[in-house]
Amino acid sequence: MDIQELVTIIIPTYNRAAKILDAVKSAVEQSYPHTQIIVIDDGSTDNTAELLKQYPQIEYYYKENGGQASARNYGLKNSKGTIIASLDSDDVWYPDFLSSCVEKLQSENLDFVFANWDQDAKQGDTWNFLLNDPFLKPYFKKEANGWINLEYTETRDLYLNACPSPSSSVVLRKSSIVSGWDEQINIGDDWCLYLEMILSKECKVAFTMNKLWHKRIDNNNVYDGRKWSEILEFLYVADLKKKMSRFKHLLTRLELKILQERYMASLVELSKHNLIREFRIFTSLNLLGQSFAMNIPYTLKAIPNVFIKGLQNKIKK
Repeated sequence: MDIQELVTIIIPTYNRAAKILDAVKSAVEQSYPHTQIIVIDDGSTDNTAELLKQYPQIEYYYKENGGQASARNYGLKNSKGTIIASLDSDDVWYPDFLSSCVEKLQSENLDFVFANWDQDAKQGDTWNFLLNDPFLKPYFKKEANGWINLEYTETRDLYLNACPSPSSSVVLRKSSIVSGWDEQINIGDDWCLYLEMILSKECKVAFTMNKLWHKRIDNNNVYDGRKWSEILEFLYVADLKKKMSRFKHLLTRLELKILQERYMASLVELSKHNLIREFRIFTSLNLLGQSFAMNIPYTLKAIPNVFIKGLQNKIKK
């Protein structure tokens, strides 16, 4: 590994005065020394700017509020490193996060790597997040020297079905980024970034089950702080529709079919939620109509499946 390789750490933040210092401290105290630390304040109205004065070694930029993707892109424009890592301002890296990830990235000339983490639970202790991930489990047997390398077909299939690597878990090569974070995406701007990279070239990717960082949870998290109905509405309906339109020319017919069926199933599930939980009959019918307009047979098949799944989950609880 070339120890002179500069890593730019981008920390987007918005009204996170209570947590931002922990994130910055974890970036400053990384065992990997060659870093450029950029904090992008996305229009905070709290005392974030004042607090960060105790870290004069960081670069601080203030911009009007535009969302986490626009903040990350602002950081990318000001980056000097050939390697990029984006740390959410409510998360914390353990000291060897960068050294471990950069060594793997550089030694095997990979496009990006990601690491497992300790996830806060809303109640109780933290837990090993990726251990029971159904999309990653098939690859655990490939582990060697603490890392699991994915074949390109595996990477492509994985990221079409799920995003096992939130922003704070990833270290990536700047030259592999195609167009940055999509500022029109509500929640999964990181997922969209990885998917664009993967669909545009044969990306080389690896991950480790070693827990190298800590995800903290509260009601302000872009993903974890939302209700399931909001995740459906924004991530699996609105965002997925944008991704299908944007990447249609890069997808095979089968891959597009997979995304379309997920989109329709999400419309049906959101329709069920609006009907049963919110009593919004017209909204429910409109969502169902959107699914029927795309594929009538599949929608008819999805309706009972969604209700059965909901009943099974209720019984489990």
